Amino acid sequence: MALVVRVGAARAAWWRDILQSLLPELEVRLWDDPGDKAKVDYAVVWQPPPGGLKTFPNLKVIVSMGAGIDHVLRDPELPGHLPIIRTVGPDLTQRMREYVILHVLRFHRRLPEIEASSAKKEWNQIITPTAPNRSIAVLGLGNMGADCARHLAAIGFEVHGWSRRPKEVQGVTCHHGPAGLRDLLKRAEILVCLLPLTPETTGILNKDLFAQLPQGACVINVGRGQHLVEEDLIPALDSGQLGGATLDVLHVEPAAEDHPFWTHPKILLTPHIASLIDPEAGAKIIAANLKRFMAGEPVPDMVDVAQGY
Repeated sequence: MALVVRVGAARAAWWRDILQSLLPELEVRLWDDPGDKAKVDYAVVWQPPPGGLKTFPNLKVIVSMGAGIDHVLRDPELPGHLPIIRTVGPDLTQRMREYVILHVLRFHRRLPEIEASSAKKEWNQIITPTAPNRSIAVLGLGNMGADCARHLAAIGFEVHGWSRRPKEVQGVTCHHGPAGLRDLLKRAEILVCLLPLTPETTGILNKDLFAQLPQGACVINVGRGQHLVEEDLIPALDSGQLGGATLDVLHVEPAAEDHPFWTHPKILLTPHIASLIDPEAGAKIIAANLKRFMAGEPVPDMVDVAQGY
């Protein structure tokens, strides 16, 4: 039996070697050198090329190297009968929690303005409200979204969360459905997007949504680049409707050198690092899930493909 790994070239050998050590019963191969494809039973992938997975005729399961599976589902030739396992775990959740709290606090304490004043040698003592007087909204209350919302509430923020279906999260006022979204947006001083990417959530961060936020609200997108209608962002920032944006994801990554987001003073781009999976932690999660799958045991991270997450 064999397993094929598809990931960026810089870390491909690292992933292969660690997975091989954890799964000695399998021969772990790289995507670009798969050997006899008919002998490949398992695929561990990030952003597989269209039509690539169907070339392995005896695949039993696909493993996404991340919590999202949109990068797999966008393949128009994806073998629809194959189960998909996503990769989540304490390490990834911790990384996302750290990133979200960091950038919420950055906007809450108006750090961009303080840094701009410091660069001009201005002693600008900005007064901000305390956390209980700041309303934070989290779009998406899955594993990572709910975790971030809980920890923001633990700091003292007034936290609201939104999901498609009703949810309960300790310390968080939860909303759901279209009416719930409208109610949440009107109070969201800092909006964090942690939604899965589905046909319903594609383009959700657009000019109509921005218009429903309080003037000067800030947006943090750590979901997927396709959640944002990119051409709507700069007009909302330049008009003052939005006060700032932090983007860890884009439609096309990495961003082109001439992308306007690089140089806009109210936008901070980070290179898709909010919850970047590393082989040391991620391979242990993947190996454990594959061992359960091979043994015929329930896999907690199995995806509902019909829902897209």
